[in-house]
Amino acid sequence: MALVSMQNVSLSFTGTKILEDLNVQIEKGQRICLLGRNGVGKTTLLRTLAGELKPDLGSVQVGQGVKVAYFSQNIPQNISKNAYEIISEGLGEIGELAKGYHKAEKSLETNYTSVVAEELDKYRNLLDKNNGWSCLDQIGKIISKMNIDGNWEYDNLSGGQKRRVILAKALVCNPDVLLLDEPTNHLDIETIAWLEDFLLRLSTTLVFVTHDRMLLKRLSTRIIELDRGKLYDWNCDYDTFLRRKAEVLSAEEKDWERFDKKLAQEEIWIRRGIEARRTRNEGRVRALKKMREERKQRRERIGKANMKLTKSADSGYEVIEAENVSFAYGEKQIIKDFSLRVVRGDKIGIVGVNGCGKTTLVKLLLGELKPTSGTIELGTNLQIMYFDQLRSQLDENKTVWENVSPDSDQVILNGKTQHIIGYLQNFLFSPERAKTKISVLSGGEKNRVLLAKLFVSPANLLVLDEPTNDLDIETLELLEELISEFQGTVLLICHDRTFLNNVVSSTLAFAENGEIKEIVGGYDEWLQERKLESEEKNNNKITNKDNKNQNETEKSNSKTKKLTFKEKQELINLPKMIEEAEKEVALIQSKLADPLFYKSGENPNLLNQRITELEDLQLSYMERLEELEAKN
Repeated sequence: MALVSMQNVSLSFTGTKILEDLNVQIEKGQRICLLGRNGVGKTTLLRTLAGELKPDLGSVQVGQGVKVAYFSQNIPQNISKNAYEIISEGLGEIGELAKGYHKAEKSLETNYTSVVAEELDKYRNLLDKNNGWSCLDQIGKIISKMNIDGNWEYDNLSGGQKRRVILAKALVCNPDVLLLDEPTNHLDIETIAWLEDFLLRLSTTLVFVTHDRMLLKRLSTRIIELDRGKLYDWNCDYDTFLRRKAEVLSAEEKDWERFDKKLAQEEIWIRRGIEARRTRNEGRVRALKKMREERKQRRERIGKANMKLTKSADSGYEVIEAENVSFAYGEKQIIKDFSLRVVRGDKIGIVGVNGCGKTTLVKLLLGELKPTSGTIELGTNLQIMYFDQLRSQLDENKTVWENVSPDSDQVILNGKTQHIIGYLQNFLFSPERAKTKISVLSGGEKNRVLLAKLFVSPANLLVLDEPTNDLDIETLELLEELISEFQGTVLLICHDRTFLNNVVSSTLAFAENGEIKEIVGGYDEWLQERKLESEEKNNNKITNKDNKNQNETEKSNSKTKKLTFKEKQELINLPKMIEEAEKEVALIQSKLADPLFYKSGENPNLLNQRITELEDLQLSYMERLEELEAKN
């Protein structure tokens, strides 16, 4: 039996049907990803499932005893409460009792008075009367499970911590169905990875909206898509969805072509001369009217964005050189002894937890901030395009048009003039939407406006601070392709793991105490590097412990310890083994230096791999030789 079902649901805003005759059933244990372009109504659908919006037609049925919780993409601000108080509100009236009891208990610990003691007794009696003690345990469990401090003051938290608190509020009631609207928005990579693992372990049924392709692939067991008011159930993984979707769109395109061709033929027939009209078939006329109405009702697909960068002259080969750069705000060290050489064509990703200093690093590299110590030199002929994640370059009180081209109805792209309306249509803004104020646009639309504004100016250094926030998957993939093909240099702050993997050639990762490490490759390579570092750290702990024990044993036995017969033989043979390894390395190197070798078809990678193995062997032989000689 379905936990939640939607039957023949329709919902309109300002005359446009956002949801049109929708039917869907949500079964226990499913993790459903809801896909769709920006603005098609995904949030509206989730709010309708949550009961926040009432449909114009149809019904939403929730099973008896089924609890539904909704996590909005818009995180509330200006809440003067601590985390415990906010989370307890997720339990309704009984949560209010828990909140009052917890507050009185804390007050009693710090300042004992008879008034506070009476207050505590009052809440204790109310909890007894309403069987509410279990809710205190539930709040404690969710706080512990989600690594939250109940004393956190909400207004002082980072965006990621606020999201964690609000998610805990949604989860504290143990919902049977959890509705998540863009849960990863504005989270750093580590928090996204944590959330992904947390949701995978959660037994709750999920319906979620996300543009994070890695989370989508790992989490979803079923995909439904909202497209032009209709809901399509693909019931498959993401890769299969992409293939099937392409096939469906291709078939739809062909059907439309046949229909439009037939309609054109019928329009020609109806417009023939007097003779034709005397003998025309009335049934055929009725069929034509029906075809006209069908064509009128057709909802065209939202087109693909057609973003293009304005070409610029090349910068100098040396773009940025930073040497031993440090930066601090007061006593807080943000960046420590950082050096970097950026050359033309580099595409560098910058990752780290929220607040670690990623934007500060970019501003230092661009010369907007002065380092506390060290030097930064910029190359020649730089034309910089800077995408600010806060979108401060946009005037909220002006229209899309006025922001992109304030003084003209034309833009110039690569030497060619284009009307502003045509240009904005490439960024998916209709003529009506182009005259809309920025303040009423969605986050994804605002990002597209900023890209449209910036792409008019020529650039050879792109500095992009979180450009992927709020963009739908199709626009993300286009931006990805655009940056990959860009011939200039790119500095990219990004928390989209797939985007990083597909775009950057190296990654700057913030570590502890202001240290920044450079890793060749994207997110996967950074993850591998961290895994190796963690393993090495654990091995070092074990080795240090073993060494300590060994040293103590050696100290106690140092007076009597001598080489065994086997060790004496090893001491004699080791120099020969080192020499043999050196000879084999020299032989392989001479073979690789011979031009005729490459015509033989033999794989040089295997020989290079053998050289590495031999060099490692030599090193281990030498270490063993030193050890035995010292012992002898």
